[in-house]
Amino acid sequence: MDRRDRNAVNPRFRGIGMTSRRTRERLVQRLAAEGIERPEVLQAIREVPRHIFVDEALASRAYEDTALPIGAGQTISQPYVVARMIEAVLGDQPLGRVLEIGTGCGYQSAVLARVARRVYSVERLSELLFRAREHLHALRVGNVRTRHGDGFEGWPEHAPYDAIVVSAAPLAMPWAVCEQLGRRGKMVIPIGAPGAQRLVRVTRSDDGFDEEVIELVSFVPMLGGAI
Repeated sequence: MDRRDRNAVNPRFRGIGMTSRRTRERLVQRLAAEGIERPEVLQAIREVPRHIFVDEALASRAYEDTALPIGAGQTISQPYVVARMIEAVLGDQPLGRVLEIGTGCGYQSAVLARVARRVYSVERLSELLFRAREHLHALRVGNVRTRHGDGFEGWPEHAPYDAIVVSAAPLAMPWAVCEQLGRRGKMVIPIGAPGAQRLVRVTRSDDGFDEEVIELVSFVPMLGGAI
């Protein structure tokens, strides 16, 4: 099935009322007004039905530009932050392999899947990974592979990556993950303690790694291990 047809497989994905396409379009317009420029990112946000990734009780808030709880002390990221992070790793060429650290509920994975050929996503919490796999399967997203593991280790078997997107904040740069970037690859990652986090873009150059602070953010801490 063509990826453009995935949302047609189940009327629930199209949504009604506060989860309708009209509501989704308002979110896209808001993100564009806030500075998200890449049309492929805005189109991906438009196409992925965020309401299926949250509890039914929160579905009416799915297209607010805010983070929402998804259980296990975790959240689904604010749409602006998802869009900003993905936009930050895009280059002039389409993305090939992308590593995502922190699958969560699978929403960002589904958005990434629309701008990359293949997404490899690592999640340390088996409870969340099980649900993410259900969501991605329901949407027939076929170009995302998931793994239960420690995000600090990345997924070296499929390196090098064109881009890496990290969805939790370590206190310091995880160099083992950086080393999995390909030449000219870009990684976007929040770094720092709660209340003092900054979103950093890392670009691999011939001489090493170049870092650029994008903006201040607030993410859950990045923890080691897999449970």
